[in-house]
Amino acid sequence: MKLALVSAVALPALVSAHAPRDAHHARQQAAAAAASGSSSAAPASSAAGATTAPAATSLTSVSLTFTLASTNPSAVPLSQIVSGASSQPTVAATTTYATGASPSFIPNAPSLPNALALSPSNYPTLDKTPPTDSPEVQQWIKEVAASGVTIPNITATVAGGCPSNPAAVADTSRCWWTCGGCTDADDVVQCPDKMTWGLTYDDGPALYTGDLLQYLDTVDLKATFFVVGSRAISYPALLQQEYMAGHQIAVHTWSHPPMTTLTNEQIIAEFGWTKKIIKDVLGVTPTFWRPPYGDVDNRVRAIAKAMGLQTSIWTRISATATFDTGDFDIAGGLTTSTQVLNNWESIIGNATTIDHGFIVLEHDLFQQTVDMATGYILPDALAHNPPFKIEPIISCLNKPMRDAYIETNDNSSNPIGVSASASGNAAAATGSGSAAAGKNGAMSSVSVPSSLGAVAFAIISGAFALFL
Repeated sequence: MKLALVSAVALPALVSAHAPRDAHHARQQAAAAAASGSSSAAPASSAAGATTAPAATSLTSVSLTFTLASTNPSAVPLSQIVSGASSQPTVAATTTYATGASPSFIPNAPSLPNALALSPSNYPTLDKTPPTDSPEVQQWIKEVAASGVTIPNITATVAGGCPSNPAAVADTSRCWWTCGGCTDADDVVQCPDKMTWGLTYDDGPALYTGDLLQYLDTVDLKATFFVVGSRAISYPALLQQEYMAGHQIAVHTWSHPPMTTLTNEQIIAEFGWTKKIIKDVLGVTPTFWRPPYGDVDNRVRAIAKAMGLQTSIWTRISATATFDTGDFDIAGGLTTSTQVLNNWESIIGNATTIDHGFIVLEHDLFQQTVDMATGYILPDALAHNPPFKIEPIISCLNKPMRDAYIETNDNSSNPIGVSASASGNAAAATGSGSAAAGKNGAMSSVSVPSSLGAVAFAIISGAFALFL
């Protein structure tokens, strides 16, 4: 195994993209069944997309509103899980898999490719929407056009979220999740069985993913990892470890943009390159994807379907009860570890009252998010009574792991896309959904705090990526 220095652009662009996320995520509020006086301190708004980040002066006043059922004895103290926290030692990929190895849990799965042969120069620039004039993207555009899936002629949104897109907000036919929480019948937003948790982590693999994998192995849990393509090329050894350990691998785009702001061609490029790098590392192509920020409408859904991807978000039971821990915001100083735990308590309080299972938004990109998961959230969940059934999304849907990948899915229980005969019109893969250049930033009018850039720099300066 050899070490490669992480490029300085490997993480900051993604950090900046996440920074204004509170402006278009409805925040988790108190559980319907919570005890009197127990509530989440997260800011709220009656309209999705209007929530603002908490003021820095209010963060220190947040206190824990409940008692955790259990914590990890080796948990990092909450007082140390903060923005700008000192870097901790990372856990390297524990196993280097030989080229040709195959997972034992998926019958007839392709063997692992030679990740040593991967060259970053053969892939797009990290953390930027790939150009659309490459031979690869041009081919994917043709395949979408021939898929039989009709792409709605919906114009792209502009940066700034709901307030900057009043016409799009008013157009209920586009089913824009960001502003109103609209979901399509095919969207995966919950597990069908009560007390079942579809465990997911977004934005990796990254420096501290190995710590998370080690803990999940210790407690015998499997998860769904929504992988950013730019991270996959940076950490192929960790991606292989995730896959070979039995976790589900899914797509989270190449550069983590708000997808509704992109042209059709750009959306195709984001999907195509992420699918390609995952297959180049693992030998399999995911059938599930999650939109960054949950930003999806019927145009993006249709392109995803045409490219063999099932849209999966996270559970939202009302405008003020979205199953988002808010863990990402710790690194940027926009929330505290205590507030994240209060959000978590509200989530599990609501989870016990609904008649179906649930999916929670968490991340493995930062040291702080992994510390929260392994030190507090997962131990508390494992000690919950009655117990939760915790498993990857594909498993919580009562489907076999083979359905998570195109190469092993036989379409019997997880049909992908539609045939050309099922639609009278070929997809209009080009022309609609045009977006002005430079509109690929996060969908918010909130400016990125300067401290966030410092946090990102501190995280990656001197950091090393694990390369096969």
